[in-house]
Amino acid sequence: MDRSERPSFHVAFSRALAFATELHAIQLRKQTDIPYISHLIGVAGIVLENGGTADEAIVGLLHDSIEDCGVKFPGGVEALRAHIRASFGPAVLAIVEGCTDAETLPKPPWRARKAAYLAHLVTASPSVRLVSCSDKLHNARAIVSDLRVMGNALFAVQRGAGRHPLVLRVVGRGVSEGWPAGARGGAAANGGHDEGVGSRLITSDTRIAAFEVVRAYCQEAHPGCEFGSIPGVW
Repeated sequence: MDRSERPSFHVAFSRALAFATELHAIQLRKQTDIPYISHLIGVAGIVLENGGTADEAIVGLLHDSIEDCGVKFPGGVEALRAHIRASFGPAVLAIVEGCTDAETLPKPPWRARKAAYLAHLVTASPSVRLVSCSDKLHNARAIVSDLRVMGNALFAVQRGAGRHPLVLRVVGRGVSEGWPAGARGGAAANGGHDEGVGSRLITSDTRIAAFEVVRAYCQEAHPGCEFGSIPGVW
């Protein structure tokens, strides 16, 4: 984080945390009793630990706001957009929108929705990529933790558990191999963090987490496994 951002960071971040807690008040992590805000705090933490700016950290807290809460927000999705813009600025809103893969409930089918989102990430801003990678990494870490406790029985309880690492691995492949370096820019163009942040984030424990979960998922041969559906994923 740039030094000039620090004086105002805690005030803005506290407001965003309070707003996110209110938005997701009744939401839990899938198949758990864990309040959903724990995931949002985790994502914001990963963003900050990987050189994120104040706006990017705030988006870590708000990245699911439109997708999960827009329809039920008083006045709907557009009212929520207006609130985020007025409260946290247009830059935060733009990153939130870039991290959103659906605005309706029920959400469109998983495969088509994620394919469109992955295609969008090819030209997304460095800020969107950083928050998206942080989101996928936190999801993968949570699944790995559950996997170590429950073993492959996890996939009988949570059918979608094998999907997050698949998306994460494709994101990782794009960040580190397929996306043009020029699109990330240097530190000055990338809000103060250097162009390799996304790649480092993905190429370390992100890939390890993804591999561990997807390998277990495929060994279990659970119906609906998406592992082999995208050529060249591994």
